[in-house]
Amino acid sequence: MTAESWTVRRILAWMQQDFAARGIESARLDAELLLAKALDLPRMNLYLDLDRPLAPEERSAARDLVQRRRTREPVAYILGERAFYKHTFVVSPAVLVPRPDTETLVERALARLEEDAEGPMLDVGTGSGCIGLSLLAERPELVADLVDLSPDALDVARRNAERLAVAERARFLEGDLLAPAAGPYALITSNPPYLREDELGDVEADVRDHEPHLALVAGVDGLEAHRRLAAGAGAHLRPGGALLLEVGAGQAQDVKALLASAGFRTLAVHRDLGGVERVVEGTWPGA
Repeated sequence: MTAESWTVRRILAWMQQDFAARGIESARLDAELLLAKALDLPRMNLYLDLDRPLAPEERSAARDLVQRRRTREPVAYILGERAFYKHTFVVSPAVLVPRPDTETLVERALARLEEDAEGPMLDVGTGSGCIGLSLLAERPELVADLVDLSPDALDVARRNAERLAVAERARFLEGDLLAPAAGPYALITSNPPYLREDELGDVEADVRDHEPHLALVAGVDGLEAHRRLAAGAGAHLRPGGALLLEVGAGQAQDVKALLASAGFRTLAVHRDLGGVERVVEGTWPGA
């Protein structure tokens, strides 16, 4: 194939076929996103000039991105960002890639927060900040503490706070789960790790080989972090405050029982768009 025949159309088809042959389910989308990055174009603009030949430097850039994706490096890390809820968040290998499932947690948290809610609220294991910062963007009077054990993750969250213009209402605290928190808070949210130790080898290579294990694995039953949060959150909540936890498939009823044992009331389980029980919610009654 001559250099002149490497049009947008042809290289897009080649990338898709290459990814599909390697078992990448999102081959078409990945090809579009990565070629758009190589050409420094919005993704949909690829289709405005499909028969344009690529310049040598553009072909080289596309090849480099294909090589990275062949190692199953997540597209979000290659692009350096990921869309979540209503915004686009900076991501790096220091943080989990935000997922649509977690938007259920944001929606449930917003349902607990009045339009003029001031908080404060707490987001534990904040990572990119996608949960807590999305809430700050939606509630202009809200203030939040964002906690993470990883200083590199907190650096990413700070960048996102600046991007969303909410940095002046966010505090970034380094520490393990609730350890650096004060409160009392009106709301505590968390998407803690919830894989069992023996599950990590079975997850897709994109996750297993590239995303931070600290944010993925939580002991032999996957509930170590949920257990600690359920036991300790009440001491940091106002009477009537809420704890919202994301959970893995099949974990919701066990986590609901943990919250009940810790004294939480008005317990509820919420499903994500795929029908999976994804968020467990409890209200702290106070003394």
